[in-house]
Amino acid sequence: MTSYALISDLSFLLVEPSETQRKIITLALHDAGIQQIEFCSTIEETLQTLASFPPDLVISAMYLPDGTADDLIDQIRTNPDTESQCFMLISSERNKAHLEHLKQSGVLAILPKPFNQKDLKRAVHATLDFVMEEDLDLELFDPRTLRVLVADDSPLARKHISKTLNTMGIEDIAFAKDGKEAIETLEANEFDLIVTDYNMPEMDGKELTDAVRMNPDLAHIPILMVSSNAEDSQLANITQEGVDAVCGKPFEPSVVRDLLAKILN
Repeated sequence: MTSYALISDLSFLLVEPSETQRKIITLALHDAGIQQIEFCSTIEETLQTLASFPPDLVISAMYLPDGTADDLIDQIRTNPDTESQCFMLISSERNKAHLEHLKQSGVLAILPKPFNQKDLKRAVHATLDFVMEEDLDLELFDPRTLRVLVADDSPLARKHISKTLNTMGIEDIAFAKDGKEAIETLEANEFDLIVTDYNMPEMDGKELTDAVRMNPDLAHIPILMVSSNAEDSQLANITQEGVDAVCGKPFEPSVVRDLLAKILN
């Protein structure tokens, strides 16, 4: 079965109170190959739909009659039945601070209004990556035995990173809430890969990287850094300071898959 055939099988739930925006987004989704689309206008309606017929992807506006996308994603992520739900935001919101919570909550994409059709199609394919779950193709490792430490102060981000790694066949995952806890865990256990956030309390990602590279027992471990500010010039130079790769939040499984294949092979 080709990927395009699979894309047509995906089901989407569009949470958008504006009838005009519904029509615009629906037309764009049809153009991307999506035919199965349900609609909701409020958080309450969305949660009821998720309980009965969970879709492959929820696409939501930022501002809804009974709350915001932040409120919706919090209720989705704190419910064991929906915590792994794929989620995407389409919004005219430009304030980075207002988008930070969604970035940390593990959304597949944040698209502006008006959005680029190419970016929408990338988000659709990212959804497909989650649904298909294909093991990472590595020369030196079996992904099912790969030992990974994820360091991130956000519980939602840790859960999303873990889910993304699971789709690649990686199951042996340990967690740390900051760099200090990560070092303690690294000294007590053996790992093949470190995935760390940049901004963390106690010890941030850069300080964690420095500590790992200065320790002869740990210096060999590859490090993938993820950050919601991956475009900043400060992060652009971090690969020269011991990090093997940098990935932005939100991230697509295919991007993470390619980065891991490069640094682990």
